[in-house]
Amino acid sequence: MTTTDRDHRAVPTRTPDPTDTGPDRPPPRTAPWRHIPKGIWALGMVSLLMDISSEMIHALLPVYLVVGLGASALTVGIIEGVAEATASIVKVFSGALSDRLGKRKVLTVVGYGLAALTKPVFPLAASVGWVVGARFIDRVGKGIRGAPRDSLVADLSPPHLRGASFGLRQSLDTIGAFTGPLLAIGLMWVFADDFMSVFWVAVVPAILAVGVLVVAVQEPKRPEGQRPVRRPLSRAELARLGGTYWWVVAVAALFTLARFSEAFLVLRSQSEGLPLMLVPAVLVVMNIAYSLSAYPAGALSDRMDRVSVLVLGLLLLIAADLTLALAPGLVGIGVGVVFWGLHMGFTQGVLARLVADVAPSELRGTAYGMFNLVTGVALLAASVIAGALWDGVGPHGTFLAGAAFAALSLLGLLPLRRRLIGHETP
Repeated sequence: MTTTDRDHRAVPTRTPDPTDTGPDRPPPRTAPWRHIPKGIWALGMVSLLMDISSEMIHALLPVYLVVGLGASALTVGIIEGVAEATASIVKVFSGALSDRLGKRKVLTVVGYGLAALTKPVFPLAASVGWVVGARFIDRVGKGIRGAPRDSLVADLSPPHLRGASFGLRQSLDTIGAFTGPLLAIGLMWVFADDFMSVFWVAVVPAILAVGVLVVAVQEPKRPEGQRPVRRPLSRAELARLGGTYWWVVAVAALFTLARFSEAFLVLRSQSEGLPLMLVPAVLVVMNIAYSLSAYPAGALSDRMDRVSVLVLGLLLLIAADLTLALAPGLVGIGVGVVFWGLHMGFTQGVLARLVADVAPSELRGTAYGMFNLVTGVALLAASVIAGALWDGVGPHGTFLAGAAFAALSLLGLLPLRRRLIGHETP
């Protein structure tokens, strides 16, 4: 086929290539996952493998500390509290460092590598001190890799597939979160309750995770002309993140206040008479619902208004809270837990995608670090409030308060919708 220009010269017309999915052209109307870059799939597999390893150990660690090493419940609580607080703080500095260096992968490898190195310490530990050290370093590794990894996902994903990319990585990560405890239960049966043998098996997927990251993930080149960042945590650079970014952080903090720790799902199930041996099933069910919904919700955010997806997530959280507060029996608790997992799938990946949408590309690491710090503090506050309500008025009051916080969060989405105009991805 030809067309003719003003000089009547025949000029060949370019036949459209159906496989052309350049940065300014959306992919054909096929399943979005077919067009997600291989690097995103690889990062998802890294998350899956490391989560399997970590959750195999963490599912058994509290019991091992108390039964095997003679630690008190207070010691277990202190270890977990310090570990998670450490991870939240480190995320800020690792994200800022990745912006200063202009490199994401090297810090991601260091973070996953530290976590892998700690895994053999658990079966070799002869005292609580060794376990505390390993758990601390493991969480430092999580803090180092968190913000650079999320920034790497944003850097690798095409703008029109950003939601699907974040959703896919989150979905694979969450599959690891429920596969690990299930494997731990099965291996404890196979090895006749031998903690050490299970801990040694957990070393294998951790090593595989680092191998996949090193070999299969290629960091994209830094865009030409991108502004260098010398002091990412300075007041001037934080101001460059913009008002829309800080509004996203504020809304995410409100979301977190509404959902508190999943430990209260376990306590609620116990209050309805769930046998102790089946308690891990609560988090398994929640994570299955989470993993099944994270990718579809992310892909949906690429095709429709992102705030509308968050509204759906909040409505699911309200449904979860009301069900857990008012529905009788274990069946009602199970329905509430499923709603809870679905709300996580509809909110967490979409919020991470929003950070990438509104933050300057050269400050994405800093943006994710501050986002994780604020939401981590909000989760701590939410859990303290939920615990106080639980002791004061009982589980019904705790979940009804959660529903009220979730409804309040809906109000924060109205101005966010207006602020996001101009930040729509192609």
